[in-house]
Amino acid sequence: MLYTNLNHIETASDYARIIRENENVLIICGKMDPICIPFYGIAEELENVYQHVRFFDLEFDNPESLIVREMKEVNDKNGIPLAVYYKNGNLVNVTAGIQTKNQVQTILDKEYSVTPSSFEVKSKVDV
Repeated sequence: MLYTNLNHIETASDYARIIRENENVLIICGKMDPICIPFYGIAEELENVYQHVRFFDLEFDNPESLIVREMKEVNDKNGIPLAVYYKNGNLVNVTAGIQTKNQVQTILDKEYSVTPSSFEVKSKVDV
């Protein structure tokens, strides 16, 4: 288990359940090292902004992370952390290596944009 403030995935069955039960999911597969730790911090910060997205971590060295490491979509990716983005159970984006907050936000906005019609509008009546 990684020592982050994100929700943790520890088994392949948890991984499958999380993707099945949540509409928008970002899973960061990495280690506790200088390359990955900044990404966890970015995710922890953005978790409060993108409340319609569920953020998780998965330890790269855990044998259960083979579910990510053996995906054909990550075969051509070099580096960690691996970030996999799911929407409605489908893989929509994969990144590998160092990501800036701006890069992560760009992907979150593209893949999980919230349209105005998805918000409940409450009118304010002035008296």
